[in-house]
Amino acid sequence: MSDKQIAQKLIELVGGKENIISAQNCMTRCRLELKDYSKVKVDELKKAESVLGVVQAEGQLQVIYGPGKVNKVTTEVKALLGNSIALGDEAIKATKERLNAKNDTKVKNALKKLGSIFIPLIPLFVSCGLVLAVNNIAGVYFGDAYKLTTAAQIIGLIGNGVFAILPVLVGVNAAKEFGSQMPMMGGVLGGILSSQALSGIVLFGNELTPGRGGIISVILVVLLACFIEKSLRKVVPDVLDLFVTPLLTLTISALVALLILQPVGGFISDSIGVIVAQTVASDNMIVSVISGTISGALFLPLVMTGMHQALTPIHADLIANVGYTVLLPILATAGMAQVGATIAVYRKTKNERLKKTAKNGLVPGFLGIGEPLIYGVTLPLGKPFVAACLGAGVGGAVMAFFKVGAVAMGVSGLPLALLIADGKMLVFLAGVLASYAAGYLFTELIGFDDPVD
Repeated sequence: MSDKQIAQKLIELVGGKENIISAQNCMTRCRLELKDYSKVKVDELKKAESVLGVVQAEGQLQVIYGPGKVNKVTTEVKALLGNSIALGDEAIKATKERLNAKNDTKVKNALKKLGSIFIPLIPLFVSCGLVLAVNNIAGVYFGDAYKLTTAAQIIGLIGNGVFAILPVLVGVNAAKEFGSQMPMMGGVLGGILSSQALSGIVLFGNELTPGRGGIISVILVVLLACFIEKSLRKVVPDVLDLFVTPLLTLTISALVALLILQPVGGFISDSIGVIVAQTVASDNMIVSVISGTISGALFLPLVMTGMHQALTPIHADLIANVGYTVLLPILATAGMAQVGATIAVYRKTKNERLKKTAKNGLVPGFLGIGEPLIYGVTLPLGKPFVAACLGAGVGGAVMAFFKVGAVAMGVSGLPLALLIADGKMLVFLAGVLASYAAGYLFTELIGFDDPVD
């Protein structure tokens, strides 16, 4: 059938021209506002040529044709409807207002802003994540000799491209989302917080640490900077605005970050490191399992605040003294549970864009690169992120119970199986499956608000 014939069939199956108020399309769906939805022959419509699915949501009949095809079919539908479609403008406007009102809550608006900061970075997370995963696997397979080659160094450089300047990119995007007229100011603040020059500065007897506080600290500092900027613009004369506003915004924000966020983050990070070292590796099985549960469940929030950095020397110390670190497999379950949660989202969501993001992020997710899943799927949705953290707690308990250890660092996800000590690879894989399953089941139980529109 031609696109015109497909459009004619669609109009026929939804009750004819007189039953259609308006027709529009998104990336994958022809969205119809109808007068009487009982006239729709749903079963026949689902079987019609080129139709991939039919959804009725938010006062619309949404017929899925897929990218590209939907544009052609909707164009033909509008042509066949002619002038009658103009009457649907008010209906379209009313639907948009109804959707906006439904989603206009503080929590949803906050999640929307958070998602908008990271969504532009998702393609980079996916591509760089895959490159890093390949490099990690090659390093494990070929050994240290490969890691010293020029090829490994160049591949590593490419794979770390987005992560090397992530605070800067997040700073710029956050400033845009928070309404700054100087979005590059956010990038500068992100650069300051992650600058290696911090390691040479001693403040109140403590050496500052680059990246302390992680991405969350960047977002908080940018939020503060936007507040300062907007406040200054109300009182600074226009003739001085170009000089005074940027100067004071940058200076005050950076000083607050270094004087408050860095020391507080460092104290919390060091405290967590000591507690984890004394509990996860404990000979008391109950203590070890409880600690494994808590460590697995809280690891991703720690990563997002930058506090996980205190765990790196613990890994190194355990490997040096015991021969392996039992902490790494436990913490790796955090990414594994994200995979399970994402699979649940992929199966349940009706949002084609979200399905595509989830599908593209699963491959690097299996290989231990979780950013595409975290920032592209679970965190913006909220509840799946919590479910994944709970699932990681289950996986962490399994790893802790069997004392699964890794002989080296630098690999996560399924490739970590190559580094498991004492022949416990199968036990490790059991922990992996437990993490996948728990993340999936918790997401099914908790559910989420599907962003169909």
